[in-house]
Amino acid sequence: MKITRVEPFHVSWGSGRGRSAWVRIWTDTGLFGLGEASPMVHGNASLEIIASAFTPALLGADPMEARVIQDRLFHEHIKVGPEGAYAAALAAVDIALWDLKGKALGQPVWKLLGGAWRRELPFYASIGGNGQRTVDEVCRVVEGWLELGPAQVKIRFDADKTTRDVDLAGDIAKARAVRTLVGDGFPLAFDSNNGYSVQGAIRVGRALEELGYVWFEEPVQHYHVESFAKVAAALDIAVSAGEQEYTLQGIKRLIEAGVDIVQPDIVKTGGFTGLGDMAALARAYGVDLVPHQTQPSIGHTANLHFVASLTHSHHPAEYNGPREIQDVVFKTPVRPTRGKFVLSDAPGLGLELDEDELKKRMVPWESSAAR
Repeated sequence: MKITRVEPFHVSWGSGRGRSAWVRIWTDTGLFGLGEASPMVHGNASLEIIASAFTPALLGADPMEARVIQDRLFHEHIKVGPEGAYAAALAAVDIALWDLKGKALGQPVWKLLGGAWRRELPFYASIGGNGQRTVDEVCRVVEGWLELGPAQVKIRFDADKTTRDVDLAGDIAKARAVRTLVGDGFPLAFDSNNGYSVQGAIRVGRALEELGYVWFEEPVQHYHVESFAKVAAALDIAVSAGEQEYTLQGIKRLIEAGVDIVQPDIVKTGGFTGLGDMAALARAYGVDLVPHQTQPSIGHTANLHFVASLTHSHHPAEYNGPREIQDVVFKTPVRPTRGKFVLSDAPGLGLELDEDELKKRMVPWESSAAR
C-alpha cells in the first residue's frame, strides 16, 4: 500500500463560525485517512506546509510507517519550526495515517494504540468566554452545560494576552459563584488563559485552593517557564499547562519547572505519535497528562481514542462542544450519551463522511508554489 494523493483543505462552517484545517491522505487501495491541524489563523500555515513541503515526501510512502514518516518530515524542514504551525502540520498528517492504518487493518485506533482502559469516556465541560461575562451570566452558562452530564467543569477566561491582572477580584467572585452553584463535591477547574502575573496568579490560586478546585490552568504566560515554577512552588493546587507547547522538549521543560499536569494537544503536537511520546515522559516523571482538545470532530475523536488508551488515566477528556454544525458532514456524529462518549469497534477513527455534505463546505487548498 502506497500514498498516492495528499489533499489538504479547509472546511467552512458558515458566516461567523470559522474554518477547520483538514487533510485527507489517499492510497492506491482507495482507502483514505482524515487528519486535522490546529485551527489557529484557520490553520493556513499548516495547510501550506502540508501542500508544499510534506506532500513530495509523502507520495509513494508506506502509510503504515507513521513514526518513520514523522521523524523524516520533522527533520527535513526543522528550520521553519519545529513548533507552532509546523508541529500542527505534522499532527494532521499523523492523525490521518493512524486513521488510515485502522481502516486498512479493520481495527479502531484505540486498539492499535494497545487497547482501551475504558471505552465509555466521561468528559469535562470546557466553557470559554467567562472573562467578559458577569457573575450571573457565568452561572447561567454553566447551568446549561450541566444538562449534558459532564463529570467536571472548567471555566476559561480567554484573557487578552497583552494585559494581566485585569480583574482579580471579579475572577475570584466568578470562581466562588460556580462553586456555590455546583456544590462542594463537584470537580472544577479554572483556566486563566495566561492572564496573570506571578503575584496575581498566587492570589487567585489561593482562593481556588479554598474553593476546592482540582487544577489551575495556564496562570501565567506560557513562555515564562520560570514563572510557572514560582506559582507551582507557592500553591498546593495542581498547576497545569502545555497546550501551547509543541515538542517533547517543551513538555519536559514544564515538568522540570514543577507543573503538576501537562496538557499537550493532539492537533498541535504531532498527532498520536508525538502525543504518545509526551505521555511516556509524563508517566516517567509521575506527572498527569490531560490532553487539551477543543476541536469538535476529528481532533476531538482522535483525542478520545488516545485518552482511552492512556495508561492509568483518571481525568475526564476535554469537550468544547456542542457544535452540532460539524455533525452534518459525518454519518456518525460525535456526541455524548448520558454524560459519556462511547468508542465503537469501527475501524480507524470511526468517522464516516457524508461526501455530499462535505463538498458543500470544502475549500480546496491551493499551495502558493502552484499559484
